[in-house]
Amino acid sequence: MNALRHIARILLGVALTFAGTSHLTTSRSEFLAQVPTWLPLEPDFVVVASGVVEILLGLGLVFVKRYRQQIGLLTALFFVAIFPGNIAQFTEQRDAFGLNTDEARAIRLLFQPVLVIWALWSTSAVSYLRSLIGRKNN
Repeated sequence: MNALRHIARILLGVALTFAGTSHLTTSRSEFLAQVPTWLPLEPDFVVVASGVVEILLGLGLVFVKRYRQQIGLLTALFFVAIFPGNIAQFTEQRDAFGLNTDEARAIRLLFQPVLVIWALWSTSAVSYLRSLIGRKNN
């Protein structure tokens, strides 16, 4: 099981690093389509900032051992934080990344919880959360 978690964590880290790099380069306009119109920030800033965060989280998942659980928790929280962008892409019917139908955009929404679970499971962040809760209750 540990080997599977390790592989899953590395794959997630590589995917995040790649996605973050594409925020800053080849897919910038695609990511702009996911920034909610109601967000009171410059869309390009949001794309660049989220790209930098993705790169840092990805590299942390791959290379940082000591704080692996905390990075997993931060990664899961990041996936929760960007979920409104996915919802906005669906509700505002914005085409990006080949998601040019309501059905395709809706199916994509189902994958965000998978990413949250992946980040928590592959880093054993759930046990870290339990230890935090246990300390609060004592």
